[in-house]
Amino acid sequence: MDIMKKRVVITGMGAVTPLGNNAADFWQGIKSGSCGIDIVGRFDTTDFTCKVAGEVKNFNAEDFIDKKEARRMDRYTHYGMAAAKMAIGDSGINLEKTDLCRVGVITGVGVGGMETLEEQHNTLLSKGVSRVSPFFIPMMIPNILGGHIAIMTGARGTNFVVVSACASGTNALGEAFRMIRDGMLDVVIAGGAEAAITPLSFAGFCSMKAMSSNPDPGSASRPFDKNRDGFVMGEGSGIVILEELSAAQARGAHIYAEIAGYGSSNDAYHITAPVPGGAGGALAMRNALSDAGISPQSIDYINAHGTSTSFNDKFETMAIKEVFGGHAYKLKVSSTKSMTGHLLGAAGAAEAIICAKAIEDSFIPPTIAYSEADEECDLNYVPNTGVNENINYALSNSFGFGGHNATIILKKF
Repeated sequence: MDIMKKRVVITGMGAVTPLGNNAADFWQGIKSGSCGIDIVGRFDTTDFTCKVAGEVKNFNAEDFIDKKEARRMDRYTHYGMAAAKMAIGDSGINLEKTDLCRVGVITGVGVGGMETLEEQHNTLLSKGVSRVSPFFIPMMIPNILGGHIAIMTGARGTNFVVVSACASGTNALGEAFRMIRDGMLDVVIAGGAEAAITPLSFAGFCSMKAMSSNPDPGSASRPFDKNRDGFVMGEGSGIVILEELSAAQARGAHIYAEIAGYGSSNDAYHITAPVPGGAGGALAMRNALSDAGISPQSIDYINAHGTSTSFNDKFETMAIKEVFGGHAYKLKVSSTKSMTGHLLGAAGAAEAIICAKAIEDSFIPPTIAYSEADEECDLNYVPNTGVNENINYALSNSFGFGGHNATIILKKF
């Protein structure tokens, strides 16, 4: 039976990021080409090869969450709850007049409550079993953000967490899009959150030699640059409100952009390294284009995964060339991780917000800290300064350890 697919739009946004603790400040930081990366302030990095990160600054969880409740949540949940509250407020949706059985919550996270895990493990070793918090498990598990958002809003529809490493946020948005498009839900609170800037996480990534050893915050994250030497970790949350189009129009909602297509794939190659040539990423992009029913030539802007690692940037460039052919040299590509660092499981959600605002403002964000071209990365990466340009379709890529690839396409409404 052929079922008419519903159209899905973004009507609300909330963000907690290294560039600002609301969507407006975040976008302004992106437009201005600001760098949210700095020397790590949360712990002593003397023994670490990486010294910098994109930390969230001047954030007070109690501005959004009851003080007692906040003490029973990990920092990643603080960020996600704050972003969700802002997104709901921004959307203007009246949940009391909404069928809450058709309101879902789908969140993405790569690591989860790492800070809580480290703290409670230290408590176990230093003070004994009886001193481990009874809230340890529900603070740490990655699905708990979705549970808290549901309790806060009363949303009783589908609720789950996507864990696909750094593709998590984009996968969460894509699955939410499908739920509404296929008539299973009317509204989804969707996005990602992460707070993995902790000693153990840092030590793990440093041991893998995945993170930049450049001590200069302004140039450590330099995607597609010949001298890039690793990614810079970021943290925060991006949450959006997705709604079925006719319902959003009926209540006079502001529509930022329409979700047009979603694709995913797996490299089936290696636990951390992308498949040479970027075939997995190319498949995700092709799947998204097919889902949207558009040609590659329709895309005006790509928000690249662009991690500032040698293999990712090279193979993502190759994947773009494979999918877009000659059009790859005409469209604009940029990596906003040059400004925020890599928000891991929250990256795709935050970058979807960037794409929606880029479409709305007809502005393509830059790749900052770009100084020397790499002959293997030869596309237009919008170096250092953004450009004013009309965008009808924007594509956002997210790739994660385990070979997970996710692509989402946003359309001007």
